[in-house]
Amino acid sequence: MLKMSPELRRRIFFIFFDIVIIIFSVFISYELRFDFAIPAQFYMSLAFTALILILIRITLFSYFKIYEISWRHFGFNDTTKLINVVIFSTLILLFTTYLLRFNTSLTIPRSIIAIEFFISLFLILVLRVSKRLYLEKYKANALGKYSLIVADLDRANNILRAINKNTSAYYPVAVINDKHKKLKVNGIDVYSFENFKDQDIGYEAVIVDEKVDIKELYEKFDLSKDVEVKIATNYSEYETKLEDISVEDLLARHPKDLDTKTIKEFIAGKTILITGAGGSIGSEICCQCEKYSAKKLILLDHSEYNLYTILEELRDVEAVPVMQSIVEKDLIEDTFKKYKPDIVIHAAAYKHVPLVESNIKEAITNNVLGTKNIIDLSIKYSVKKFVMISTDKAVRPTNVMGTTKRICELYAQNSNGQGTDIVAVRFGNVLGSSGSVIPKFKKQIDDGGPITVTHPDITRYFMLIPEACELVLQAGAIGSGGEIFILDMGEPIKIVDLAQKMIDLSGKKNIKIEFSGLRPGEKLYEELLLDESDTKTKYESITVAKATLYPLDKLNQDIKELLESGDQLSKLQKIVPEFKHQLNA
Repeated sequence: MLKMSPELRRRIFFIFFDIVIIIFSVFISYELRFDFAIPAQFYMSLAFTALILILIRITLFSYFKIYEISWRHFGFNDTTKLINVVIFSTLILLFTTYLLRFNTSLTIPRSIIAIEFFISLFLILVLRVSKRLYLEKYKANALGKYSLIVADLDRANNILRAINKNTSAYYPVAVINDKHKKLKVNGIDVYSFENFKDQDIGYEAVIVDEKVDIKELYEKFDLSKDVEVKIATNYSEYETKLEDISVEDLLARHPKDLDTKTIKEFIAGKTILITGAGGSIGSEICCQCEKYSAKKLILLDHSEYNLYTILEELRDVEAVPVMQSIVEKDLIEDTFKKYKPDIVIHAAAYKHVPLVESNIKEAITNNVLGTKNIIDLSIKYSVKKFVMISTDKAVRPTNVMGTTKRICELYAQNSNGQGTDIVAVRFGNVLGSSGSVIPKFKKQIDDGGPITVTHPDITRYFMLIPEACELVLQAGAIGSGGEIFILDMGEPIKIVDLAQKMIDLSGKKNIKIEFSGLRPGEKLYEELLLDESDTKTKYESITVAKATLYPLDKLNQDIKELLESGDQLSKLQKIVPEFKHQLNA
């Protein structure tokens, strides 16, 4: 047997009863008009009026999507819309009556039209509000979860319309907006947060506009595990979708001093070479360069799959894939010669700490020699600006990966002044990158646990990839050469707290957290500054680390010895004296 969807059943139900209401209203109208003694000559007129109204009203109700309105959430806006459609249908009937005024058998008395309008409107509205009134009085829980809407008034109205339009699991009880109070949106009271705290209004869910700071929301509201939080994503002016909150939403930092104009001036119309173009950071840099109107992108990556993936994403910029490794200087030089980039953004690196500890020689070759190759070629071919992606692990490093990146910072800083403005940008972990802890935790939760955390006190800085990449471009734009820029990552987050929050958001119970011990090269916390002598820029989100002078001739010789040495750890210690290698917990 064919099973009907709830939407189809609702449509059939309302069409049937709307037809019944129209027939009943027309019949009663004629009865009232003729004192309950309808002349025989008006039987044809009565049938014709009912038929015309059924055709007109059902068609208009379908066209204006009256049948898509949720029965239990029927609200003020829906009432207004319904009244307008009933008026419109009555006007069409009136116009039809005028056209048939010379046909005596189909004459419709004008008083019939007025009487029928009021009876139909009353009954149609009673039918629509009946379920909501019944549920509110007798079965409040059946309305759905009592929900707060946190949004500005326009978006709140769109969210309420989206909830009312569909068979929703949510029942709005208040709109929270600090700019307005003592108002109603779609029949729902609006409160500022302070006013709301004084009200005794219970809620089981919070629906928050995507533009609202989720972390601030959690600070203001007591959102326990039992309170469901949904993000309202605005797909278009009339379409809103409710999505589950993610841990990325909780950890996201939205820099308030993002200067898109400066970034655009830096990127627009330029040929830009991006190394590691298919990686987590590199691919987002490519997308941001496309967004800010780059002339051409040279996508350099040694992974065929990564190049294919990023090429599929780019649609509005000329993109040239170059499948090369940054350690192959001769091949890379051919690329510089051919494309003559204006800007080079160097994101290629081996960055996974435990893997680098297991492959020290390969990591040193890739990270140190590869970076040196790209910087040297950028200077040789008069690149205007070189921007290197660095890491918080370069500060007082305890692992090989961080130490190699510190050497890259030293080479970048001390190679400056040869015609190319060379800057480095240092930041912490980005959410969702390859090797990030968050995808690992998600998989462990999906598998039923346990979640493995290395240490109960371990902390990390986090930032969303798009935000980090835009700030990288902003730092690159304001750099005059020689700076190591540091992105404001906010407060460090305990990984065990992050794991617990992900368990809470998953809704799964009985998932345990186990501690596996620090891995080789891993430390409890990361730092972004080598010392406290940082310099401020005009942007709060970006500061500059104190310069470290290292004669370039000596650094070149030390790097040469490092690459050829049989004891590379000792050579790393010589170049970076603050390197304290941590082999285990």
